[in-house]
Amino acid sequence: MSGSIGGQVVFTGIDKYFGDFPAVVDLNLTIQSGEFFTLLGPSGSGKTTTLRMLAGLEAASAGEITIDGRSVTNVVPEKRNVGLVFQNYALFPHMTVTDNIRFPLSMRRTPKAEMPGKVQRVLEMTQLEDFRGRYPRELSGGQQQRVALARAFVYDPSILLMDEPLGALDRNLRDRLRLELKSLQQRIGATVLYVTHDQDEALALSDRVGVMHKGRLQQVASPVEMYERPVNSFVAQFLGDSVCLPAARVERGAHSVLDVEGLGKVVVDKANDMADTDQGVLVVRPEKFRVAAAEPDATDLNRIPGVVEASVYLGSVVHLYIRADSGARVQVHAPAGDARVEAGARRWLTWSPTDSLFLPVVT
Repeated sequence: MSGSIGGQVVFTGIDKYFGDFPAVVDLNLTIQSGEFFTLLGPSGSGKTTTLRMLAGLEAASAGEITIDGRSVTNVVPEKRNVGLVFQNYALFPHMTVTDNIRFPLSMRRTPKAEMPGKVQRVLEMTQLEDFRGRYPRELSGGQQQRVALARAFVYDPSILLMDEPLGALDRNLRDRLRLELKSLQQRIGATVLYVTHDQDEALALSDRVGVMHKGRLQQVASPVEMYERPVNSFVAQFLGDSVCLPAARVERGAHSVLDVEGLGKVVVDKANDMADTDQGVLVVRPEKFRVAAAEPDATDLNRIPGVVEASVYLGSVVHLYIRADSGARVQVHAPAGDARVEAGARRWLTWSPTDSLFLPVVT
């Protein structure tokens, strides 16, 4: 694709206040050229405000934003060369697909002779050639989403900004378009800032993920690192399912020993002891537990007996809810073929110290 696709974005010391309310606080972030970067967080965490500041739709209260080394902090939106795709697509109902896509070119006073070639290129890119004469009401949700993408790509933006673009679609269509979107981004090498509260989207699409909470960036990492090694209790609980229980460190050495509420003594690998005080939380992902009917031997450092309260069959996986004899309620994700367990059955849970995390608490 021609144009200046692939701009590096840098946020330096960005604050954004709405009155006295801190929407974004001390944001320092670099998004590399050609990277698919996702901001993930709950409503009100500051992710959409961050996107809107990059687009020029909101002014930062402090700090600087640069694109390819050029400060855009005080540059009007139409001169930032960014493309926008929102959840509602914002298509013009009285315009055909072709006219919707051509509209940004007209607004930028692109020479008329260049328009047909640019429109044709993105029609082919988004596989919309057969729909060029249709109106939005004659398109499916997925087709409308592709029109919105084509309209954003047609003027060769250096950055593509997407705010919950798949949020209005049903699950099956959302899953399919997720793959199309990632494939499209990789083909053209676009730099993407994607905003969502959907953890599956963040894991599936992103080169890196940034988790925001109460206006602050909590962690930036690859999806694998973010899931396997969250830095605090908020990130662990927001990205994926987890067992998260209050804990106190009582011993530190080759392993750390925790006194965990409802579980008792738990052993954590030294490398996974990341709390900066003796108070924190134990985090274990549900798929890390092993379930057995027989009592494990003493080589299993973490082993807890309990009773199955509920078993939920979900096709390839079964969710077991086990009440430990010591009081905690633990969710376990087990392969369906290995875990057809009825409620009331007694089972043992074991897990490795390397699958245990001791993290600081962020609420």
